Parts: sequence; C-alpha cells; structure tokens
Amino acid sequence: MATFNLPHSNPPCAIHLTWDLSEDQLLAFPAFKTWSNTLLHSLSLQTNERHEFHKAPYKLRSINIQSVDWFGSGEKKRLGFIKLQAEITNDEGAYLPGAVFMRGGSIAMLLILQPDDVPADQEKDKHVLLAVQPRIAAGSLGFVEIPAGMLDDSGTFSGGAAKEIEEETGLKVDADELLDMTALAMDGEQTEEKLQKGIYSTPGGCDEFIPIFLYQKRIPRSDLQEFRGKLTGLRDEGEKITLKVVKLEDLWREGARDAKTLAAWALYQGLKGEGKI
Repeated sequence: MATFNLPHSNPPCAIHLTWDLSEDQLLAFPAFKTWSNTLLHSLSLQTNERHEFHKAPYKLRSINIQSVDWFGSGEKKRLGFIKLQAEITNDEGAYLPGAVFMRGGSIAMLLILQPDDVPADQEKDKHVLLAVQPRIAAGSLGFVEIPAGMLDDSGTFSGGAAKEIEEETGLKVDADELLDMTALAMDGEQTEEKLQKGIYSTPGGCDEFIPIFLYQKRIPRSDLQEFRGKLTGLRDEGEKITLKVVKLEDLWREGARDAKTLAAWALYQGLKGEGKI
C-alpha cells in the first residue's frame, strides 16, 4: 500500500492509498482537490487570535483511503466515490471526527412551470416538476425529489444543470436561462472559510455540496399536462424516472423527505420575499 505526503500541508500529512488507487489519480480527483484545499484553508485560519481553536489548533496528521468506487470501464473508467478517514488532532490529544464519504459536487434544479393563460405578474397556478425514482441508499423504489445529478466533466455548474434537466425531464434549457439561487442567497456573506456555494445535506459525513438552480417557464396549459407521469432518465445508466407535477405551494409537503427539495423551496420563498427573483 503506497504512502505519500499531501502537498502544501503543514505539518506533513501522510496519505495511505488503497491498492487500486495511485497518487496521481487521487490528486487529480476534483472532489479530493476541492475538499483538501478547503480543509487546509480552514485549518490555517486558526492562527487568528480570535479563532475558537487558536490556543490549541488542530492539525491534519494523516489521511487513510479506505475504499474506492469506480464508474465505467476501459477508457471511460473514472473515479466515482472515496471513503476515507482523516486524522485531525491538536497537541493536547483532542480530535475532530474525520470519516468522509467523498463524492464531490452535485446540482439540483427547481423547475417551475406556469400556464401562459395566467397573467405573468401573478404567482398563482405555478407548478413544479418532481422526479420519482429508485434511491437504493434510502431503501426506496419511488423517492420523490427535485431533478438532480452528480456534477461531471461537462463544464460549469449551470451547464451541468441544463444537461441534467434535459436528461431527467426532456426540457431543453440554455444555461443562461438558469438562476443559481444558492449563489444569490449567499451573495455578500461574511466568512473567512472558503466553502462551496451550495447546500451541504450531510456535512457530518459527506463532502457533497449542491448548488440549486431555478428555471421558470410559461407554457400552454395543455403542455403542462403532458409532463404528468412521463417516463424519462438515461435507461442504460440505471435511471428510471417518472415525472410528477405538483403545485408550488404544496412542494414543501410533497418533497418533505428530500433535503434539497426543502432547501429549494426555502431559497425560492426567501429570495422571492426579498424581491431578488
């Protein structure tokens, strides 16, 4: 099992690899780069006398890669998930929990459709497209959520969101038609930590962050009905999605089990209340 030191870490942090993962592969993995750079920056802030941990600062001592999951095969094979344990202690022997399931950034979309026979300046009769699909980690074959997907190498977050919207709903959307609600809500925030502009649904054990985009469109009322029960998704990649249309005012109830759906509803309501959308 190979071992090397994490670049730019002070004190040196030893990384212990699994047999099927190389140093170059790990350091090139976007999720690991984002996570390690963010963590090292946050640890560096402890030098400030006002920092809670200044008197006994924590240090990243080692990272033990426990397991790796790969996507695809052959030339299309790419690193998917990593399970790791980070040892973070101070000189007094105190430690911070360091178990991480690493999967990187994802994207989610709040898709609001309104019949075009309703005046454009009114909020009434707005509907949201939800995806109903198997989510085995939740033990469900019919989990209800807003459309979402992992961020791949497609480029920008908005470009990835536009791609996911088409795959999961059939709607063709230009990236410049999307509004990043998370970035808008966090605009002007005062923090020294360099966290990603997205929601963290499970920060106690997973690095995943999710920017939530808003797309609003006025369509003929008859077209709205065509989305009900529509089958979508990339079938050859295991996606078996059925669309569900719900009223916007019912979204918090219909998606109550899904953190990103509730976050999308809260962001929309908050930004709408402040006149930002």
